[in-house]
Amino acid sequence: MIAWILSLSLILSQPFGNQSTGVIDLQINSAKSDKGVMRILVFKSPKGFPDEIDHSVKALSLRIKDKGSRIEIKDLPPGKYAIAAFHDEDENGKINTNPVGYPIEKYGFSNNAKAYFGPPEFEKASFTLESGIKNVTINLR
Repeated sequence: MIAWILSLSLILSQPFGNQSTGVIDLQINSAKSDKGVMRILVFKSPKGFPDEIDHSVKALSLRIKDKGSRIEIKDLPPGKYAIAAFHDEDENGKINTNPVGYPIEKYGFSNNAKAYFGPPEFEKASFTLESGIKNVTINLR
């Protein structure tokens, strides 16, 4: 009887359905220098993209080596994602701009989506993650 109860509790503690996850292998290139950090936000929907940390599913800060950064972002459920990144050279936590609002620190988006008079839409930067590894490269501008 006790063995049956233990077996049942073990079965019920296991997740139901396919719980596969994916990994984003993210490479960011073209930083201005190795000073500061790379700031990265990962979004699963257009809400808050590209700069509202409260709406991101992951917020990361990485050291820079050889003017780039690389990380594996693990345990993400399959779906649509978009990534925004910038080189926070002075480590003040925000992207510095000139007097008219144009960024003076390098930045970029997944799909190398271009920013014209403002950031790209989520759809232009988005990609599909399935189970397994998705390679994403962002070249800062």
